[in-house]
Amino acid sequence: MDPIPTVHTTALRHLKLLHRGKVRDIYELDATHMLIVTTDRLSAFDVVLPDPIPHKGRVLTEISEFWFARTRAIVPNQLSGRSLDALPLEPEERQMLEGRAVIVRRLKALPIEAVVRGYLIGSGWKDYQRTGSVCGIALPAGLELASRLPQPLFTPASKAPAGQHDENISYAEVEATIGAVNAARIRDTSLALYDFAAAHARARGIIIADTKFEFGVDEQGQLTLIDEVLTPDSSRFWPADTYQVGISPPSFDKQFVRDYLETLDWNKQPPAPTLPAEIVRKTSEKYREALARLTGPATR
Repeated sequence: MDPIPTVHTTALRHLKLLHRGKVRDIYELDATHMLIVTTDRLSAFDVVLPDPIPHKGRVLTEISEFWFARTRAIVPNQLSGRSLDALPLEPEERQMLEGRAVIVRRLKALPIEAVVRGYLIGSGWKDYQRTGSVCGIALPAGLELASRLPQPLFTPASKAPAGQHDENISYAEVEATIGAVNAARIRDTSLALYDFAAAHARARGIIIADTKFEFGVDEQGQLTLIDEVLTPDSSRFWPADTYQVGISPPSFDKQFVRDYLETLDWNKQPPAPTLPAEIVRKTSEKYREALARLTGPATR
């Protein structure tokens, strides 16, 4: 059986590369539009791994487009609606980009990671164990690992330079960075997006434990949803049927890869180790299952 074609890095001949992120390659089209290509790269601990994950880029693109279409009533998004047909692409480039590239409006990105937490896990659980709070927000005593929070929390982080970790910041720091009006709009919009998505996902057997959004503003200052949205890369998805308080649930995301890497003698600095074929295969399956569940009919 032939291996599934994957895309780790792109180099489009007739377009200018603006930025290569951990997963996305961004190209300039004109003064008001960009091309975003979602590759099959996977990062863990802020290091890009050498092995691409089959189907990943197309899965992330399809999930994001699914949510963008359904959240327009909450907030405008980056999608331009323009087709790739008119772009100066070679035939093999056009084939490679199918299902993994979108044309977006060029916006001024706001330097905030808009994190919403619905459950006590990850760094939030560590913070709670240490302080009884999450990012300075006091919580009731006696909560356990993976407990559902009394209400979703907006816990923003700063956007760190490439290769560095984002850092949790206070709401006051968000106001100081982007102004009180934008801070309130990001907080309220993020919580509304989370509530909408969590209800949709729960009816399809997925718990969205936490997620992060990114926003930009256009020339009129209108808040706009950008980057990716509610994907396995930007969210922690748990299967609802096996969820239990007190244990760390399995995830439809790259936690599977992180858990494997934690078993290695690796200092979490580049270069990253290669992944066994079985880990790559199972990771690909998890991404595709998340897509099938999220975009499928409600299970109850």
